Amino acid sequence: MKLYEFAPTRSIRARWTLQELGVAFDAVTVNLPAGEHRRPDFLAVNPAGKVPVLVDGDLVLTESVAIALYLGENYGGGAFVPRDPRLRAHLDRWLLFTATELEQPLWRISRHTAIYPEDKRLPADVALARDEFTEMAKVLDQHMVEREFLVGNSVTVGDFVLAYTLDWAQLVGLLDRLPRLEGYMLRMYDRPRAPMRIKDAFASVRRAS
Repeated sequence: MKLYEFAPTRSIRARWTLQELGVAFDAVTVNLPAGEHRRPDFLAVNPAGKVPVLVDGDLVLTESVAIALYLGENYGGGAFVPRDPRLRAHLDRWLLFTATELEQPLWRISRHTAIYPEDKRLPADVALARDEFTEMAKVLDQHMVEREFLVGNSVTVGDFVLAYTLDWAQLVGLLDRLPRLEGYMLRMYDRPRAPMRIKDAFASVRRAS
């Protein structure tokens, strides 16, 4: 199995799932700042030019949530994906909530503060995105009252996906008034097989450059 990744990105979700499962894999770093994601050899793997990409035999799979679900369902006896249809429905619900309601405003913040050229950044959209994230994070916060895990009574791939997203939110100062979510995120990253946090992954990239 092979994972194409770049340390600080949503590759963390795929790596986290692999590490929790104890599945052996070859890590292939795709240096985004150096433009390696636009090289023909990588575009042949993922025409979208994005990481992560999982290659498992003849399966080539993109999108971090899809990768986490695939791994959780097909390795480790399915321990990280509920078999009960109702619990699985709730897992899907919160994975989609994370990707659409939480991650989408975080992307807008990143684009308009760091990714886009300065002349294309919209500071007003950053403020809107911060408000939108906070509103939806409060919904999640209520869901997590007296819960240790996102769904059911044991860890699932949903926890790996969500913890990464909340770590991203903390980086931009959006968990300061949500101690329950911050505590949950920190507990997830305290797991023995958890990956580096985003800030440490950025530091590792700087050290390597």
